[in-house]
Order: sequence, then C-alpha cells, then structure tokens
Amino acid sequence: MNNSEPAKPRFTLSFGRVALLLAALIAVVAVGITQYRKYKSANPEPTADSSAPAGPVADVASMIASLEKRLQSNPDDAEGWNMLGWSYYSTGRYADAATAYGRAIKIDPRNATYWSALGEVEVLAGPGGITPKAVEAFGKALAIDPKDFRARYFMGVKKDQDGKHQEAIDDWIALVKEAPAGAPWEDAVRDLIAKASKEHNIDVAGRVPPKRIAPMADVGGGMGGMPVTGSGAQVATDGIPGPSAGDMQAAAGMTTGQQNEMIAGMVGKLEARLASNPRDSKGWIFLMRARMVLNEPDKARKALADGKAAFAGDKAEQARIDEAAKALGVQ
Repeated sequence: MNNSEPAKPRFTLSFGRVALLLAALIAVVAVGITQYRKYKSANPEPTADSSAPAGPVADVASMIASLEKRLQSNPDDAEGWNMLGWSYYSTGRYADAATAYGRAIKIDPRNATYWSALGEVEVLAGPGGITPKAVEAFGKALAIDPKDFRARYFMGVKKDQDGKHQEAIDDWIALVKEAPAGAPWEDAVRDLIAKASKEHNIDVAGRVPPKRIAPMADVGGGMGGMPVTGSGAQVATDGIPGPSAGDMQAAAGMTTGQQNEMIAGMVGKLEARLASNPRDSKGWIFLMRARMVLNEPDKARKALADGKAAFAGDKAEQARIDEAAKALGVQ
C-alpha cells in the first residue's frame, strides 16, 4: 500500500466491499442456505440428530452447529468445510472462516472457489486493503480458474489500491461484459466502475455494456454460481434491487451495525412500495428473502401470506410465490 496516500486505497476498498456486500448479501445468503440443503441431502446423518434443526434450514446459527458436529465425525469432507467457511463468513466470523476454508483447501487444493473464498475472508479479516495472504489466495484461484469472479474482482481492487486505477476499471468492465444475465453482483460492480471512473477522471463512455435481463426460464444463482431452476426459485436467488451509488458511498464509512440498519431501511422501502402496488410477485419474493436474511421468519411468513392474498384467484402467481418460499425456507 502507498503510505503517502492512505485515504484513497482505504476508501476505494471500503466502497467496493460495501457495494459488493449490499448488492449481493441477500442472494448470497439465500443461495448458501440452498447449497446447505443440497449438501445435507447428499450427506445424511447416520442416526437421528435431535440437535439438528427441523424442516428447512433458515437459521445460519443452526447451520453452523450442524456442520461443526458433522465435521467432527467426517473431517475429510472438503465441501463440508467450505459450507462451514461460508456460514462463518455470513456471520462476520472471518478468521474462523479462513480456518475452515484452509481445511477445505488441504483436502481439495485444486478447487478455485475455495481459494478465492479464502482470499475474500483474508481481506475482510485484515486491517484494510488487499493483504499479501489474500493476493496469494486469489493468485492460486486464478491459476486454477482464470474466470473466477471473486478473485478477479478483488485483484482489481488490489490494482486500484496500488494506484493502477485504469487497470482496475478495465478488469471490472471485463467482469461486467462476462456477467451472466441476472448475476446478483453485477449492479455492485457497475456502480463501482461509475464511482471509480468519476473519482479518478477516467472516461468509460461506451465501454460498459447495457445490462442484460435474464428470462425467467433461465437458471441463476448467487456469487457461488449454483443454479436454481424454476421461476419462483429463480427470483428467490436473483439479485435484489441494489442501493444507489449515493447509498453505497454513505455506507462506506459505516460500522457493520449501521450497514445492517441501512439494509433494513432498504427493505422497509420495498415493503412500502408493495403496500401501494401489491400485485408485484417479484417484489413479494424479494421481501420474503430480505426478511429471512434479517432473521425475521415471522415477517417472511407474513410477506408470503400477503403476497398470495394480493394474487387471490391467480394460481400461477401464487404457485410462483410458494415455490420461492420453499427455496428460501419460509414455512
């Protein structure tokens, strides 16, 4: 890091982190829970486990407890350690996440996703900036999979941190060009390009392609790239309408608690919009997902009921909302 200009790298990194987390948080959590369900289905407990949560897993704390217990008896399960790393990451336990991802890598060192996940938590656990350990992890990921989104994104942040702003923006534009339609992180990267180009007076006119809209029949997923089929489940794991560039700039200097309050405020705006325009099934699905992320299952169930009531007599839209609720673990 250039010690003569500490503010610029720190601000840009903070902005990028907030942009990515705010725009992708809800999708990442929804996909992570679905991944856990699939993992658990493929790796059933040998005996009944009274401590495991009943029904769909909508509580990350329960997920952590279940994974920790499972890994005690099966410590060579790389995907189990990966899921535990994600669970720690989602609750802000970045050092623990790094340890878990490290265990997964020891078992499966040729998995690019594990390496890039390790790099990300090394960044978030560090004092600020892209640390040498993070650079090493991202480099390993890219050596295995040159297309790894997360590694490419953060290596762009590293270039920006080192004053190579043009190269960083070039990298992020390349990501946007290659983004699958409906990628939940795309809006965050687009806003970051706009902010960085304005900050450093770099002309990007005509270089950023228009956003593509994913048809409902397509499959989609979060940052992990896990496909989710079906129209309701598709919306459940697509990107939520993200914060504005102004919102993210304000959030860059906030504490984690303040950022959470900001997310709650965004959800409140969505709820108010649905009150005035209730015939919006996608909006109700976003609201259910948001409530589950904020650990408000009762409010998620209310959103499910209200959404279905808004489409009384429309079995297709009700089925779509029900499908999304099932994908999110709303009971």
